[in-house]
Amino acid sequence: MSVENTAFSASGEEVIARSIDIEVDDTADKLKSLAEFDAFYEIERTAREIEEDNFKRVALQFPDELLHDSVQIFRRLKRRIGLDKELYVLADTSYGSCCVDEVAAQHIDANALVHYGHACMSQTYRLPVIYVFGKKPIDVEDCVVRTVETFSSHSSSAASLESNRCKKIVLRHDVAYTHQAGRLVDRFREALTHFDSQLAYAEIPDKLLPPDHPESFRILPEEADRDCTIFYVGDESLGLTNLLMTHSSCDVYQYSPTSQTSCLASGRTNKLLMRRYAAMQKGRDADVFGILVGTLGVASYLPLIKHIRTLLNASHKKSYTISVGKLNPSKLANFMEIECFVLVACPENSLIDAKEFYRPIITPYELEVALQAEQSWTGKYILDFEKLLAEYGQGDKTEIAERNDEDKDEDAPVFSLVTGKYRHAKQFGLISSETNPMGSPNSSAALIQRNQDNALSLLNNSAAAQFLQSRTYQGLDPRLGQDAPSALEQGRSGIARGYGGSAEDHKS
Repeated sequence: MSVENTAFSASGEEVIARSIDIEVDDTADKLKSLAEFDAFYEIERTAREIEEDNFKRVALQFPDELLHDSVQIFRRLKRRIGLDKELYVLADTSYGSCCVDEVAAQHIDANALVHYGHACMSQTYRLPVIYVFGKKPIDVEDCVVRTVETFSSHSSSAASLESNRCKKIVLRHDVAYTHQAGRLVDRFREALTHFDSQLAYAEIPDKLLPPDHPESFRILPEEADRDCTIFYVGDESLGLTNLLMTHSSCDVYQYSPTSQTSCLASGRTNKLLMRRYAAMQKGRDADVFGILVGTLGVASYLPLIKHIRTLLNASHKKSYTISVGKLNPSKLANFMEIECFVLVACPENSLIDAKEFYRPIITPYELEVALQAEQSWTGKYILDFEKLLAEYGQGDKTEIAERNDEDKDEDAPVFSLVTGKYRHAKQFGLISSETNPMGSPNSSAALIQRNQDNALSLLNNSAAAQFLQSRTYQGLDPRLGQDAPSALEQGRSGIARGYGGSAEDHKS
């Protein structure tokens, strides 16, 4: 008879040996020659950039789906650069693979990074970045014909064609089709001459420099007005979802190069916004927030975190700043006292479907709307850090406090649209009038801390203390072990179908 050994904890070997399902991008595998491989991954241009700028230590960052090509790319690049230059392959990024992983690059003291695959194009914070998007195939003629046909069918009326929305058209595309951007622009402009429409397009740069670099510049995508139409070339992605959210008043037509189909994608924008509005209301009901640091490479992330802390403090909310890397429900479930999380991440990783998470996860802009005294939202949506700080981050702490505290009764109940009931909001950061005979604050909202010198200090307004007080389980009975032990007696013996008497019964 074998006995199965069950351990209470694992050694960690399982995590290393665990296999992960990855949808490998095999586009480069279908190429017929090494010359085509070099052209697909722009080996010559990358080597030229490294040599011209004299980068000594260069990190090559790959997403999981392109990691199988990393060795071949490394070898072909190494042959084209000087012997005094080192290349390092980065995998398993700290956050999203679309972002530049400056944290991992700093571990090897890199002075430049080459980013392969899909990119969110967020402004970097420290390192120069060379982008290699790849060259996914696309039928330009089919794209233009099908997109214009769909646009024409939805704008067939004379009134629609004369509207300002149809007069200006903005072209956006996935970065993987940048190599065909010139042809797309020319063919769309030819096809739109019959509609008397103007096509606007901003080129996507293949290199970004940090803000403090002397030659730094940033090319932003063409700004879309409220009255315009957007043509998007690319498959379903987080980039398309963000485009729909941030341009909710625009008609967005999508062409999928994979399926070669075109459709009006903005028909589902209202549904997306309603989901985010529900998340805002959950954030409005929260009093304890966790600020999740979802990026360390996007410029302006530190000023934004500082602004969020100031905003929550002025609104008498408790906040914790947490850096957990890639998010999963198990990690965030460890912070039970936190009622809502605010994710500071790049635009493509900011919108999280929190169905599997124990607490809601909102964006910094949703927090701004949730903490307003009067709930009024026009559907406007901001994901860019710099735009958010430009609009909401100008006021100091005093101005924010005055905005939140104007004509506000702290004891007044707040109606929750989530529960349909009134609730009393917790107030953090205020001087409590409830003191015990020793003059210390109410113990239900305080914790005792002992430092390394065994000195005691009182932590006021502790969200963790309030959470512990609200739990049903309050710990073991405090009298356990204090009472005198009972007398020991001999129990019954035997098996379940027929217990025998005690030892005293057998003696009698």
